[in-house]
Order: sequence, then C-alpha cells, then structure tokens
Amino acid sequence: MLKHLGFTSLALCLSMAAASPAWAVDAQPAQVDGLLTVKSAYSAPESLKRVEDALKAKGLTIFTVIDHQKAAQEQQLDMPAASVIVFGNPKLGTPMMVQTPTLAIDLPSKVLVWEDGKGNVFVSMNTAAYMAKRHHLPESVTAPLAGLEKLVPAAVQ
Repeated sequence: MLKHLGFTSLALCLSMAAASPAWAVDAQPAQVDGLLTVKSAYSAPESLKRVEDALKAKGLTIFTVIDHQKAAQEQQLDMPAASVIVFGNPKLGTPMMVQTPTLAIDLPSKVLVWEDGKGNVFVSMNTAAYMAKRHHLPESVTAPLAGLEKLVPAAVQ
C-alpha cells in the first residue's frame, strides 16, 4: 500500500510540474544564497561560446556542456535556452577534494547560461564564499575559485 502511495505521489508531482512550465513565467533571477547571477549582453549561444572561450583561455578544461533545452526538445517539451558548462582544473581541484571530500559534489565547477521567458540571457554560478561556507572551510581554501567570479561575468558584459 505504501509503495503504491509513493508511486502515486511521485506521478502527481511530476504531472503537476509538467502542467505548469516555470519557464513560461518571467523567471528573473532571484537572490539565491551563494549564487552569482549576471545579465548577459549577448544571446544564449553567444554567451555560452564566450564563457567557454574565457575558461579555455585560462587553461581550464571543459569536461562537458549539458544542453537542457535540447534534452527537453527530445521529449517534446518546450523550454528556453539553458546550458550548464562543467569545467575545472584537476591539478587544482584534486588536492581540494582530497582535503575535503564533500567538495566533489560541487567540483568540477559549473556555469549555467540561461534565458528567461522574455528572451533575457543570464549567467549563474556558485560563489567561492558559498562553497567555503557549505563545506565548512576557510575561504582561503576556495580562494582559487573566486577568480571565476570576475572572469565569467566579464565574458558576457
């Protein structure tokens, strides 16, 4: 009985989520603790390229880019552009994760390039201070990540 109730609850939640597309609403960036969000001066594809190029120019490895819009379209769902760039520097990140294994949930780093319901493009990423607080570290440990908070916004402004 409980197993059936669990599946019914899950199905209800999923159907409600599908019936009310959050992207259709003007999804202006909310103030989210630990998240830096800046408005881009470029289209989503151009913003994505500019951020990738800036990261590569600093010697960072792009591990993958997850295109949420494409995945949605493959399921016959609509959603504005939303792509996550997963990147990092294993030489820098590995010692950090060895010292604090829980950092592996947040590393490699990620940048979200997304478009709201009105065609505005934004770039979002976790802040170094948030990562330090989340993992109970001195900010000096995550300081190498702080440079991204200038690099990424500069690429799209």
